[in-house]
Amino acid sequence: MRLLKLQLIFFLFFTSTLLSYSQQYRNPVTISPALSGNFGELRNNHFHSGIDFKTQQVVDKPIIAIEDGYVSRISVSPGGYGLALYVDHPSTGHTSVYAHLNSFSREIAEWVKEQQYQQERFSVILYPEPGMLPVKKGEQIALSGNTGSSGGPHLHFEIRDTHTEEPLDALEFLAKIPDTRKPDIQGITFYPILEKGVVNGSGNPVRLNISKDKAGNPSPLGRNIEVWGRIGVGVKAYDRMDGQNNIYGVKHIRLFMDDRQIFSSTINRFSFADTRMLNTFIDFEDWRKQRSFFMKSFIEPGNTLPFYEAENNGYIDIDEERPYRFRYELEDHYGNRLTYNFTVDGKSQSIPQRPDCNNWMAWNLYNSYMEMGFQLQIPKGNLYDDICFFHSSTRSPNHYSDLHRVNDTPVPLHNRADMWIGMHTDTLLNKKNYGIVRINDNASESWVGGEYVRGGIKVSIRELGDRYAISADTIAPVITPIEPATWVNQKRIRIRLRDDKSGIASFRGEINGEYVLFTHDSKSSIYTYRFDDSRLTKGQQQVLVFTVVDGASNRSEYTYNFFY
Repeated sequence: MRLLKLQLIFFLFFTSTLLSYSQQYRNPVTISPALSGNFGELRNNHFHSGIDFKTQQVVDKPIIAIEDGYVSRISVSPGGYGLALYVDHPSTGHTSVYAHLNSFSREIAEWVKEQQYQQERFSVILYPEPGMLPVKKGEQIALSGNTGSSGGPHLHFEIRDTHTEEPLDALEFLAKIPDTRKPDIQGITFYPILEKGVVNGSGNPVRLNISKDKAGNPSPLGRNIEVWGRIGVGVKAYDRMDGQNNIYGVKHIRLFMDDRQIFSSTINRFSFADTRMLNTFIDFEDWRKQRSFFMKSFIEPGNTLPFYEAENNGYIDIDEERPYRFRYELEDHYGNRLTYNFTVDGKSQSIPQRPDCNNWMAWNLYNSYMEMGFQLQIPKGNLYDDICFFHSSTRSPNHYSDLHRVNDTPVPLHNRADMWIGMHTDTLLNKKNYGIVRINDNASESWVGGEYVRGGIKVSIRELGDRYAISADTIAPVITPIEPATWVNQKRIRIRLRDDKSGIASFRGEINGEYVLFTHDSKSSIYTYRFDDSRLTKGQQQVLVFTVVDGASNRSEYTYNFFY
């Protein structure tokens, strides 16, 4: 019997080891792995869906398939992921993603180019037939780059559940990267709940930064906190890694009160449909005003993110006049943990009442607001909590409409609100030249666009708290050829585009009436065509025609004759 038990234990250990090993992929880079970003890291309007491998601050490092599989999707875009490969691995049910690439392997690149010429466009999303472009574990499939919305050379790498397309924490499946450093706490915020709580005599959040002593340890809170009623708590914290100066997201956050866990969050996976809920995971108002990421340890009613465990949704009721002992535990993927203790004093005090509000909007209802020259519709499911909506307008002689303040504080929307602004002046024949602009705090304007409807402009917005008005763009983009006399010798054409208001919407290059492929990256104003002798008839006069249209339908064209 004892022998049978030992055999069973050995079998279970051996099986678990095999399962663990079967999920261990090889690293996608051939250099020593170092990260500039981790999974679930907090970004503007989204959680980071992968891990970012450093590439020694250069491009063209070999990118390797982590496992046998086949290319299931290819994306080429001037923004976003830039050049990106998606590889399905049927044996594991995962898809690996490699983004911001500089180039694909030869076979993949040739097929992509054929599809771009067939569609006559640079930006494409392609779905090769399963098995059409197979790859082997360890095979070089691309070179690293800095394409798309990348802030520097690196590889953005993901592992997704193939069936759901949900991104997973890739560190769960890769060899360990050396890391012995604990997370770092930088601040704590106390949030009194409207009509239910108070902090230090106020109904406003109290945000505190946490300093460090000479040894680098976090200091105690520098202020007494007196609380009564219902509150929430938030923390500002980052992770660190050995040998790196970067900051990373904290994987595990746990909040205890009097040694009882009342909240925890662990970011292992999420849906892309939910990634904008980062804006309710964080203190959105403080992010917009201070560019600071406080993470809430309570769950607002419209928040359906899947990675919480919480008692009473993390809300805390302080109803005794005594000290309340709190503790944050911050832990990274490799188990490095920081513990921070703090105390708040239960102190009976008057709880502020709800201020007068003429436009109350409920998080779980369809909400609308109408006034002369302004309309706003917020579909159900776009607010994370109730708000008191505020709107004001002032006459603006510099715009085609009044200037509208759409709420007095920043409020995130999960998807959109539909806004219509009426015009007090309508003089342009081409109504597509009109567009809504956002007026920033420094009075600069950014083009939002929209559609001309019933004497005004209708557009979707994704947050409240900004100022808007109607402007116009009647000036066509400027096309500037870059050293055309060198094009033939260098076998490439380079053109710079500039549009000062609505931005470049589309472009097209033709030689002798046939489409030619110009490439472009969103970080540059330069558009490039590399001579393709398989598609050009050499030894004759060539006529280049390059056209561009901006976001307000203004069009420019450039023609150049050359012999090649």
